[in-house]
Amino acid sequence: MYQLLSEISQFFSQPFLQLSQQLQHVPILFVFLLGVVGALVPCQITGNAGVFFLYSNQAVKQKRVFLPLLSFTVGKIVAFTMLGGIVWLFGREIGSALTPYFPLLRKLVGPMFLLIGLFFLGVFRLRWNWTSFELSERVKRIKLFGPFLLGFTISLAFCPTMFVLFFLTLMPVALASPVGFIYPGLFAIGTTVPLLFFFILLWLFDAKKLVKKSRKFGVALQQITGIILIVLGIWEIMTYWF
Repeated sequence: MYQLLSEISQFFSQPFLQLSQQLQHVPILFVFLLGVVGALVPCQITGNAGVFFLYSNQAVKQKRVFLPLLSFTVGKIVAFTMLGGIVWLFGREIGSALTPYFPLLRKLVGPMFLLIGLFFLGVFRLRWNWTSFELSERVKRIKLFGPFLLGFTISLAFCPTMFVLFFLTLMPVALASPVGFIYPGLFAIGTTVPLLFFFILLWLFDAKKLVKKSRKFGVALQQITGIILIVLGIWEIMTYWF
């Protein structure tokens, strides 16, 4: 399964990788495009796909997704900036010391998608009252912690390709630049570009009209989203657990 993901990743990321190599003399663009390539590596494809289906379901149902997506992006920025800061303080060798922990975080993504998918299918329900949950401003802020944690976790779920991109390609450039401390955050923003591209397409095609035409579509969409998340979760588990 990982080999299949690698082939898909190589097909889509190769043009961006070649473009980034041509722009090495412009470090900011080089780092940003490395982030785009990072979004297309095997360990990020399924994670980003899961996030898209999770929040596209909310977008089509006319729920605001800007803040959750912003929170997700901030989670990625914090994760990569934190890693960059650790390398900045302790040197590139620290990357090798952190390597054993990345597979553990990678293994969390599959079960997380599986549980969310089962929730969308109604296999289990949460006990609190969602109406009062949404009316509380304080709880709304807490609610944004979910996307933040998702972005943070997916970012740290490294695979070998992501390790090479971040520690062996990005960080040497960052360490050699007086403003290199901003590069990990810029890299993180680059990793969200493919995801944002698909949300822009969703907005351009005005998928909300489908819900207005049919109430049943909203229920069907939630079930389809649940099934897709379960499939992605099983894929992640089969790929990274066995």
